[in-house]
Amino acid sequence: METTPRACPSPALPLWKRLDPPTAAIAILAIALALWAPEHLGSSAGFVVRAGLGVLPFLLAAILAAAWIEAAGATHLVAKAFTGHPIRMIVAGTLIGALSPFCSCGVIPIIVALLASGVPLAPVMAFWLASPIMDPALFLVTAGTLGLEFAIAKTLAAIAIGLFGGIGAWALAHIGRIGTPLRPDLSRCGCNAHPSPGQATVRWTFWREAPRIDVFRTTLASMAWFLGRWMTLAFLLESLMVSHVPAELVADMAGGTGALSILNATLIGIPAYLNGYAALPLVAGLMTQGMSAPAAMGFLLGGGVTSIPAALAVWAATRPQVFGIYLLFALTGSIMSAFVFGLWSR
Repeated sequence: METTPRACPSPALPLWKRLDPPTAAIAILAIALALWAPEHLGSSAGFVVRAGLGVLPFLLAAILAAAWIEAAGATHLVAKAFTGHPIRMIVAGTLIGALSPFCSCGVIPIIVALLASGVPLAPVMAFWLASPIMDPALFLVTAGTLGLEFAIAKTLAAIAIGLFGGIGAWALAHIGRIGTPLRPDLSRCGCNAHPSPGQATVRWTFWREAPRIDVFRTTLASMAWFLGRWMTLAFLLESLMVSHVPAELVADMAGGTGALSILNATLIGIPAYLNGYAALPLVAGLMTQGMSAPAAMGFLLGGGVTSIPAALAVWAATRPQVFGIYLLFALTGSIMSAFVFGLWSR
């Protein structure tokens, strides 16, 4: 007997119970700006809108793909595509991530769908660490801005960080140090999150069946709401950082040469990094002011993987333990890659 995916029930809750942390934080920050810095309210709102429009195509593509797979009842096919020898799957996840065009925010719907489908954390970790660092278009822009050698080194670093994080996550899971990666509310999103081939029939033309249309709408709305409020908060915080942290301070802290400059640049990249394309002219300018190439690499790697929007999105989607592992692998891999690049470029 055929079964179709079922949309999760949405019990009605009082308004005050629906005011979750990101929504409350957005409201508090907006009120604070209106009261104490009204001159920055318009610029912050404009920054949020522009940043949101910049990532909108990637987010829409990822959300639509996740909702389509859920409505089609094909989550088990996605999980099956990531089965096999762990190392082979980690390598595949890394290479797919390095070649995919998704930014650090755009990969979130994909990793949520993969983890909810039962895909192990290791190949997913490899995918989401490698994906925001490099893609084909970004490679060409990086080569034109910072040179072909720098672009090749950054691509190799993306692969190395993906492999490092994937193998590290696999080792931790192998010794039982990692439990369920997703937060409980996301693990339950899509009541048939772990169907077997016998439990649900795949229907890619899901719009021909009303229950599947309901699942598509529910998944689309829940994922859009989840990402929308967290991305709004992230871009609002980023706008405050941009408007209140002088560029000279970033140059002073991230510039210079030596091992300390690499560490500083990697850590400064977390709040100062905007996106892969906007960061390139900033780094080019810092290099003309004396920033070393390894420090520039650390800034781009650390910022690309752990920027404020990316970190907040991962925090919202995963359990604190997995979030900590993500930060550990991202920062450690970025710093190590920057040091290796420094040895290579001597």
